[in-house]
Amino acid sequence: MIHDECGLFAVYGHEDASRLTYFGLYAQQHRGQESAGIISVDDEGHYYQYKGMGLVPDIFEEEHLRKLPGPIAVGHVRYSTTGRPSIANAQPLLVHYKGKSIAIAHNGNLVNTVELRRELEEDGAIFHATSDTEVIMHVFVRELNRHDVVDAIRHTCERLRGAYCLIFMVDDTMVAVRDPYGFHPLSLGRLDGAPVLASETCAFDLMDAEYEQSIKPGEMYVISPAGEISVPLTDNMPERPRQCIFELVYFARPDSYIFGEQVYSCRKQMGWQLAHESTPDVDFIMPFPDSGVYPAVGFSQCAELPYEHAMIRNHYVGRTFIQPSQSMRSFGVRVKINPVRAMIEGKRICIVDDSIVRGTTMITRVKKLRELGTKEVHIRISCPPVRFPCYYGIDFASPKELIAANHTLEEITKILDVDSLHYLSKEGLLRSVMHSDHYCTACFDGDYPVKPGCQYGKFGLEN
Repeated sequence: MIHDECGLFAVYGHEDASRLTYFGLYAQQHRGQESAGIISVDDEGHYYQYKGMGLVPDIFEEEHLRKLPGPIAVGHVRYSTTGRPSIANAQPLLVHYKGKSIAIAHNGNLVNTVELRRELEEDGAIFHATSDTEVIMHVFVRELNRHDVVDAIRHTCERLRGAYCLIFMVDDTMVAVRDPYGFHPLSLGRLDGAPVLASETCAFDLMDAEYEQSIKPGEMYVISPAGEISVPLTDNMPERPRQCIFELVYFARPDSYIFGEQVYSCRKQMGWQLAHESTPDVDFIMPFPDSGVYPAVGFSQCAELPYEHAMIRNHYVGRTFIQPSQSMRSFGVRVKINPVRAMIEGKRICIVDDSIVRGTTMITRVKKLRELGTKEVHIRISCPPVRFPCYYGIDFASPKELIAANHTLEEITKILDVDSLHYLSKEGLLRSVMHSDHYCTACFDGDYPVKPGCQYGKFGLEN
């Protein structure tokens, strides 16, 4: 399983701010399932917060939303890529400093967290958690001693290296920031005249908010009682954005519009390109739901082959507290997805999926198809082989765990026990998007736009 880091949502100037934020986080639950939180601000400038571990509907009840009054709110769903899952690392972070209330919510991952934290600790900073967001907070409050809010954010971000979408709240001012490379998405919408911000536009759709624009790479969007303004984060912008193409391959919901692209259309086009590159002689095309569905549609249409749902996903799988016995091997996979036996026996099947990372899930599923009498199994993957770790907010395995980093195509084909295997070429992937030179492909080719710093690992700050 691949994980992204986080999802952001914020509302400024709406009477139902906290409730809207709840639904905005609910729509983006796929971006983080470890914890969630909401901070609200009332008309007198008082800050209120509630956060917890788990899924959004399990954390928030009606009584919690009633205790989050005010027309301003910012929320966050988290999957950790720096620091363990814990309530201390749950966001948004809130501090009170020299008479100011400050909240920060962050999506992304810094590559210089260790260096910044060591420097701050030498300067007397005390840390209560282990996320890079807490590091950002410490840098920001120091800059706030010398500058106004906007300049303090600018000076803070000058010291950050890596990927970050940030929402700052300082008293009654909200500022949305996207890093100069624009690794992850952040959009501005409007509901009843009030500005709303979200990592993905699917959150706007749930509440009938109107999408307005993407926050640009290297942009600060400032919202305050004085109005709304856009301010450049830096004068030293990169030549081009390097947006995370895996957002389009896997993470973002297909009904979202990010990076100027409709996610559904991109995934369908990936399947179309994949069929152009390698179409086996099979009876039908089958996706592994849900992420494989959309490229499988494009593949089927291009190849003019039947499309079947011969694997059914259980959409009501949550956390399993009762563990299966040893005899229930592969329970974790089978509880989520189960084959339609009558569709499989004696058939030649082409399975379309979005990616293979470690390969363990694919091995289990192919083994089950073989046991059910499948005549041939062919695998087509709608992105290139993942050979390099991501340092910008995607929890890919270390290089030693990435199957494509350690085995040839022929070896992977044997390990998976399939009749053929083909990955979409990088060229084919980039033909599936509108601005092919605007994307980061480091997980495929090792070309990192921001060079990784001290490699401390996900839990390196725990000690």
